[in-house]
Amino acid sequence: MDTQQNGSVLKEGFLVKRGHLVLNWKARWFVLLPDKLMYYKYEGGKKDSSKRGTIPLAGCVITCPFLEQENRPLVLRLQTHTSDEYFLEACSREKRDDWAACIGAAVEKLRCADGQSPGSETPVQPQRKGSSSLKLHNVNLSEVVDAMYDVHSGIKMTSQVEHGSSFSNCFTGSAVVDWLVFMQMALTRVESVTLASALLEEGYVRPIGVCSVEALRNVALGEQFLDDSTALYSFSENFKKRGSVKAETSLSTLELSGKVKKRGFLLKQGHKRKNWKVRLFVLRADPGYLHYYDPTKDDLNPVGGFCLRGCLVSALNDSGVPSGVKGKVQGNLFKIITQSNKDYYIQAPTKQEEMDWIEAIKQLT
Repeated sequence: MDTQQNGSVLKEGFLVKRGHLVLNWKARWFVLLPDKLMYYKYEGGKKDSSKRGTIPLAGCVITCPFLEQENRPLVLRLQTHTSDEYFLEACSREKRDDWAACIGAAVEKLRCADGQSPGSETPVQPQRKGSSSLKLHNVNLSEVVDAMYDVHSGIKMTSQVEHGSSFSNCFTGSAVVDWLVFMQMALTRVESVTLASALLEEGYVRPIGVCSVEALRNVALGEQFLDDSTALYSFSENFKKRGSVKAETSLSTLELSGKVKKRGFLLKQGHKRKNWKVRLFVLRADPGYLHYYDPTKDDLNPVGGFCLRGCLVSALNDSGVPSGVKGKVQGNLFKIITQSNKDYYIQAPTKQEEMDWIEAIKQLT
């Protein structure tokens, strides 16, 4: 295709894009060139021969993260010099930030080539929202809350009993501290307590039960949040949004209780129609499960998934179309056979990603 000419491709991969006229979301293959971002439709596991659109980068401003899309905390916004807006969603926070950085670097080079001073304007701008001025090690409180609500990797909701009283959709203080450290939003448990106390002060979370309520009343700011498995907290009523709590409890608690080990966009062959569609795959451990989601929908529930215990996973031959695969799909394919002998055919965007996914899955089978 024309995007491969002169080796000018800076980055490429799947993103989910919101339409301009019909505000639906579609998975597209994006190719970043020095002066533009092009996107293609995938047909039958292959890029379509003609591009679907082009985003000029000269004078473009990137807002990352962009936190105003319901159910979609991993969106970045591009605003062109003509004020056209493009909303793009990545599969993870790391991928989103990497895309923003690469696009921002391309915009900066164009600015310098045009004779403007380097850094005269910042092409990548964080979104200012709510209490975003309150930060700890450059952590934005609004971004922390959005990450906590993320149904794929956010804080897990539980039910607890304290002194005969039952509490649902809550989490313990120690679970929050564990999560903040694991997500690298704070460097130490002490910093996590300070950050969680800021969330309390700003009203994003609230104490429930005797232990946490007493701490809020009697301890100075910065120490109000208890790193304690008996201290219970929940999201404040004003900030319960996006149906995250409902989505978590409507699914098997066991399936979604494991730690997220890997996530990304892959192509999957359907079981009935045998057509290929882009899906967001999420790999969890302890217990090992692989779920896949429709990234074009706002529904936070997976459209499918299975336990990895007893599964077999292997790469398929890159030459020709392997047996069981429909359409002219070849390259970077792998197959998973579940314990119940159900076959899943999956295609990764690159050979390296295929190998990485196979290795990650094998560790949990």
